[in-house]
Amino acid sequence: MKFSHQFTSDSRREFLTTSASGIGGIALQHMLSQNLEANTSIQQINDNRPHFAPKAKNCIFIFMAGAPSQLDLFDYKPKLNELNGQKMNADLLKGKRFAFLQKESAVLMGSPRKFKQHGKSGMWFSDLLPKTATCADDICMVRSMHTDQFNHHPGQLQMQCGEGRFGLPSTGSWLNYGLGTENQNLPGYIVLTAGRGSSGGATLWQSGFLPSNYAGVRFRNGSNPLLNLENPQGLPNELQRSGLDALRSLNEMHYKANKDTEILSRIANYELAFRMQSAAPELVDLSKEKTKTLEAYGIDRALPEGGGRGKGNGNAYADFSSNCLLARRMVERGVRFINIIHASWDHHSNLNSELEFNAGMSDQPVAALINDLKDRGLFDETLIVWAGEFGRTPLGENRRGRKANTGRDHHPNAFTVLMAGGGVKGGLTYGSTDEIGWAPEEDPVHVNDFQATLLHLFGLDHERLTYPHGGNERRLTSITRKSRVVHELFA
Repeated sequence: MKFSHQFTSDSRREFLTTSASGIGGIALQHMLSQNLEANTSIQQINDNRPHFAPKAKNCIFIFMAGAPSQLDLFDYKPKLNELNGQKMNADLLKGKRFAFLQKESAVLMGSPRKFKQHGKSGMWFSDLLPKTATCADDICMVRSMHTDQFNHHPGQLQMQCGEGRFGLPSTGSWLNYGLGTENQNLPGYIVLTAGRGSSGGATLWQSGFLPSNYAGVRFRNGSNPLLNLENPQGLPNELQRSGLDALRSLNEMHYKANKDTEILSRIANYELAFRMQSAAPELVDLSKEKTKTLEAYGIDRALPEGGGRGKGNGNAYADFSSNCLLARRMVERGVRFINIIHASWDHHSNLNSELEFNAGMSDQPVAALINDLKDRGLFDETLIVWAGEFGRTPLGENRRGRKANTGRDHHPNAFTVLMAGGGVKGGLTYGSTDEIGWAPEEDPVHVNDFQATLLHLFGLDHERLTYPHGGNERRLTSITRKSRVVHELFA
């Protein structure tokens, strides 16, 4: 084929996009000077408004992956201790599924922990959380949570994404889609991790079918939070900026050609990465924090012996403390949603000692975070959530090959979630379970009810915050289940 024939057979747009001729260069310069449709669309992505007046502006969601034992931390059951070693009502076990527990031979297992009431509210905590207990009157404890999933990965997906399956946006993605970001130099959704890593991994902070610029951005521990954020040696900022401008223009031309909104996300992500080169290092630099603040969070805490599944690599205690302090710094800088994820609380055995390790990791920095936000006037507009994906059984685990019951199996029927700040009622214990902690007895709260309530605190109606996908208007809460906002939790 002659060059002239090939050249004239292309469309004018393809020629302007791909040609290395002077005409292509003229088009490129022209595009750089225009306020194009793509620019407007990117602005609209970050310019949404709440449906009604919000109570909260930012969320710190502390996700204790693996399912903490509510029966040994929050849900005091003296009757369970009385019945220790006895069989439970067989009718309650009919149709129930467990991960490992052999229900035919299982017996009830009481808690060895000492429980005590705290604050003016008289909220119950076990002896594993003495510092968190001092914040009892700031905390809203929901003891009647329940979920549909009994294994970790689907349970974690349901807690984070509304349903226990892949490909769905996480709560942080929905919040940023609905409200946008307050800081153009940092992601609106940041993920911090400690411990061994959760079963769900990166699927817990995905954007799903929402544009990819709403996905969570994971910050690594230490002074270098993101790989490849710094310029290569010898590349000045002005040359990088020039290259990004050219790339942006080509992406804008490509968007005008096919209207694929993911191209807008690509442009936004490139621009954010450029701006983060100065913002991210400053954010994670704790050197200017007061010594008193660092000590309150326990930044330099030594790692205790043991730990089992909660230990992970490195120093989980120091990492978790740093993450809680970083979360406060992110709130100050307008980051909309911060996920602090620690794993694992999956105690099928050695429950007493390993739970003590994990609770000790969480107790001091979480209490410090609450008090720090209060001191800085940020508590009332920052929602703190402390939650796992489900609870643990009142039955001791009797997996085949084990001689003693030293742990608890997965339990979707009942678990506890803590909330604080952000418009919730401090000192409130909401809902209750039966005398052995098997199921909610009063005011049950499904995971989707909890998510609808969380969105409501941010001024978002969970039925109106939707995105078209697969022929349906999709949302965080399940479209096949009627979810309710739990107004009783609001201050």
